Amino acid sequence: MLLRCSLTSPFGRKVQVAAHHLGLIDRIEFVAAGTLDPADPLRQDNPLGKMPVMILDDGRRIYDSRVILEHLDHLAGGGRILPADWDERLACLTLQALADGILDASLLVLYEERRPEAERSPAWLERQRGKIRRGLSALNRAPPHLLVDAGTITVACMLNQLDRRQPLEWRGDHPALLAWFAAFAQATPAFTATIASRG
Repeated sequence: MLLRCSLTSPFGRKVQVAAHHLGLIDRIEFVAAGTLDPADPLRQDNPLGKMPVMILDDGRRIYDSRVILEHLDHLAGGGRILPADWDERLACLTLQALADGILDASLLVLYEERRPEAERSPAWLERQRGKIRRGLSALNRAPPHLLVDAGTITVACMLNQLDRRQPLEWRGDHPALLAWFAAFAQATPAFTATIASRG
């Protein structure tokens, strides 16, 4: 299998963490992708031009990170990072959706702030920051469990991305979430194993 992603992409990191945790990392070849490079074949792999994209051994392309995690869980026998129990699975998928949504909003803030100041939309920025604040507040009120699943992997990658790329200071206002993040990172070798490769 081949994974097209960026080392700095939190969505690509989700896949790396899951692959490490499931013991599949040695079956995946990682190839850098550039969403802004019109010559990059990423657009042939995914018409949306987004990453990550996984190219399976039979040539099929699957995307996005949520679908790739489903596939990795299937390869590992199922029920490893996506619970077999339906209620637990719904909770896991909902947690993943919340963390993905915070990531999406944070990336929109990042891109908007790269525009010339005169072209930025303060209202747009505030809407995205509001999504981030509400999402983090919800997670702080009810921190996830420490089991490694698609939801908790995504939350951890999202928090790490906020630390690395965003001016938003989340740590001081979310002590319960901060404690969860520290405990999850310490208890999850697959999470710490992916840090060194990210610069």
